[in-house]
Amino acid sequence: MNRVSRLFISRVAGRRFLSLRSNVKQRQFLFAGRTPVAQSKVAFMASESTPLEIHSWRRAYMNAERPYLLEAEMPSKDPFLFFDAWFRNVASKTDLSFEEVNAVALATSDKNGQPSCRMVLLKAYDKVGFSFYTNYCSKKGLDMEANPKAAMLFFWPSVHWQVRIEGVVEKLPLAAADEYWFKRPIDSRIGSSVSEQSAVVPSRDYLNARANELRQSVQEHDPKTAVPRPAHWGGYVLIPREFEFWQGQSDRLHDRIRFRRSDDGQPNTEHTHTGDNGWVYERLAP
Repeated sequence: MNRVSRLFISRVAGRRFLSLRSNVKQRQFLFAGRTPVAQSKVAFMASESTPLEIHSWRRAYMNAERPYLLEAEMPSKDPFLFFDAWFRNVASKTDLSFEEVNAVALATSDKNGQPSCRMVLLKAYDKVGFSFYTNYCSKKGLDMEANPKAAMLFFWPSVHWQVRIEGVVEKLPLAAADEYWFKRPIDSRIGSSVSEQSAVVPSRDYLNARANELRQSVQEHDPKTAVPRPAHWGGYVLIPREFEFWQGQSDRLHDRIRFRRSDDGQPNTEHTHTGDNGWVYERLAP
């Protein structure tokens, strides 16, 4: 069994993610010193030439459980275990109004170094890396084929935490992709099967027609096994070489703790500390 095939699907029992289509008041950020913007003003107004003035928008940053991220109080000196502690903390909260805890910004770049970024859903993590699934022929899939270096960013505003991860991407074994594929709802399988992700299409109706055609063709099949995984769809794992754990502070003296592999070639300083399992860590200026 190779290191990638040891990945497991990480799920939080009973976790229920809330839709972005929740109450409008819940979705409005409560910035200190400004009046909440009406819903009609949130969307950019095509009829007006002046954008919203946002210089004064500020929010107080304060983690109620632990005001500062201090080296002596880190949950672990292994960044994988550190991430797991923060992830479990956020996932256990029941008062989140809009966050998908496993949503992560994935940044890639093509063979010419042109970067691009999008949100994906983390579907597994362990001490090998962080996995997600997509269309191999999508923009990100083609980017990763040409340049396997990538980065992830988790942002959990309810606790003012970010986790940044950089590393190299590898494809997951097809057996892992097959296993996860049939755990997805059938409508998700249909959508992924008929969508030539990132290709130009004529209209929304075109996509709906393709989905409805496949849906009708599998109506008499067992929903648990209908719609096999297409060859163009599978998984990736980001294998980290660097982590950064960030905690926001209202005075902008944010806490930043970086973990990197001890053999990454970067020089150590008197402020570099030995972590666990081949990692070192150091505090960065905000």
